[in-house]
Amino acid sequence: MIYKGRVWKFGDNIDTDAIIPARYLNTSDPGELAAHCMEDADPEFIGKIKEGDIILGGENFGCGSSREHAPIAIKAAGISCVVAKSFARIFYRNSFNMGLPIFESSELWGAIQEGEEISLDSAQGKISTINGNKTFSINPIPPFMEELIADGGLMKHIAKI
Repeated sequence: MIYKGRVWKFGDNIDTDAIIPARYLNTSDPGELAAHCMEDADPEFIGKIKEGDIILGGENFGCGSSREHAPIAIKAAGISCVVAKSFARIFYRNSFNMGLPIFESSELWGAIQEGEEISLDSAQGKISTINGNKTFSINPIPPFMEELIADGGLMKHIAKI
């Protein structure tokens, strides 16, 4: 799979409450959750992003509570994937269950500026700047997890079987 978009950077320890604040957890409607995605981390985030853009996080992205609303909000907002130095374990699994592609790269965060455009090729295991002057490796994800993403998440994958 290939993902292309502008990068929106967030630092270390972005918790699920920053991704989708608890005050909006009275709904599971993806559109409503998307409207408030990253609101407490950057109140103007939704107004700035475009379909296909990419979130770039630091260490421990998605820490905090185990709410599935967080990856739903990101995906429904039109973010194509999230790349971070590392992910909180429960967010990692919830992302695949909800069909949100996530990738780990320890070197990308410090080398890319917010607003730069990148292309991520999950099959090749590489990220490139659109102008092609920088290339980075990503940690591969297991083939089963690739299937979950391709199918749109765990429930859609199970329904397909």
